[in-house]
Amino acid sequence: MSVTNHTNTPSEPIPAPQSRRALDPPVTAVTLLTNDQIVQAQNYARSSSRSRVILPFHKSASDSLHRMLNAMEPGTYVQPHRHFSPPKAESIVVLTGAICFVMFDELGNVKLIHDIVAGTSTFGVDIEAGVYHTFFPLVSGTVVFEAKPGPYAAADDKDFADWAPKEGSPGVTSYLEMLNQLREKMQNR
Repeated sequence: MSVTNHTNTPSEPIPAPQSRRALDPPVTAVTLLTNDQIVQAQNYARSSSRSRVILPFHKSASDSLHRMLNAMEPGTYVQPHRHFSPPKAESIVVLTGAICFVMFDELGNVKLIHDIVAGTSTFGVDIEAGVYHTFFPLVSGTVVFEAKPGPYAAADDKDFADWAPKEGSPGVTSYLEMLNQLREKMQNR
């Protein structure tokens, strides 16, 4: 029996336009998830001004289930947020590298901080709708698989925490440093 690999992975890396947040989804009805896709996303994230990129597997923002690779480099920042209205749960599985996952209460107090590392006993996290959270990569080449309900509408996909700096603002570096220091403190207990 022969199997044809119908992935939509280019043989050459795609140059990274600095403002692009996501790569194009595969055009196939069935997409095998491959190491080539991970490498493609890693290379793109390394050259991106945001130090991260999404490689979606869903074909449209209107799809009912969103599945994607999220490749990230240290220093990238995901503003703490929740998926509140409409309520959406989210699952994250670390495929390569490691992330620090942080959960907050409504006022921005850290309630959980935990390293999630590919290939270990804690390799992912499932987050109920309405929970404030963020995560950041701990090593270069980190790639996670994310899944959450669609459709996507920028206006209401994320309820960003007003107690945390916005992406691109001057306070991001010190905020990430504070979270990392808290992480290190919790590890040394």
